[in-house]
Amino acid sequence: MGRVNVCLKRSYIIVSSLIAVGSALLLGAALFNHGYYYQNEEMEDSALTGIHAMYIISTIILALTIIGVYGACKEKKWALIAFAVGMILGSLFMIFIEIGGLAVRPEMAEGLKKHYLHMLPLNNASESFIDNMNDIQMHLQCCGLDQGYLDWGYQIPESCLCNEESTNPCVAAPRDSGLFEHMVNDQPIMIYNEPCIPFLIAHEIKNLHTACGIFLGITLFWILSVVLCIFILCQLSKKEDIPVVVYSPEAKAGNYTTLTDAAEYT
Repeated sequence: MGRVNVCLKRSYIIVSSLIAVGSALLLGAALFNHGYYYQNEEMEDSALTGIHAMYIISTIILALTIIGVYGACKEKKWALIAFAVGMILGSLFMIFIEIGGLAVRPEMAEGLKKHYLHMLPLNNASESFIDNMNDIQMHLQCCGLDQGYLDWGYQIPESCLCNEESTNPCVAAPRDSGLFEHMVNDQPIMIYNEPCIPFLIAHEIKNLHTACGIFLGITLFWILSVVLCIFILCQLSKKEDIPVVVYSPEAKAGNYTTLTDAAEYT
């Protein structure tokens, strides 16, 4: 069994330790989210499935990193092979998720549009959804969902009002809207002209791209650990150099001088 380079071993242990820390944080986040949803009693099937996936992934990766670090410290081939195989499968799974996430962008956009269109008309929407819409309209600088301010009918909320820092186009609010009930002058009231659905879809697509970028970074980090592990295995598989024993006839003939006791010559 060959010797493993010290720098290579340390690099592998550092990378594996960072992966283990990330897995532990993911496991902690899964526990926190599970407890939060459990206390609020608002756990949906999709959220529960995601939490279970976080449990499984974080636990498996954490176990693999522990096995891999043990194999590097003790120079155990079976542990390093188990780590390499597990991380390769995990990396392939992550790549599959990234490709699948990018492939479903059109279906995701269409599903979001249908979801928000079901909320129309906004006058009949729930109070919680209207509060959420007010936050969205102020943050994204839009008004309504599909037809702009017309989706609100007569009761256009104040969250549609343009401010001095508005970058999206604004139009004058209709005179028969509720915004003019408490106005004393004839100055036009400017509100956002663009509907919110395109901004909401673009925001979700951006979040999807961000998530895929994070997954890609994690995958590359996993691949780096696999490469280091393979290098260690290659060094362990090398046979250690053993000095060659050379036969010499002179040694067999006994070409030696005998050391006699110095007392014989005194």
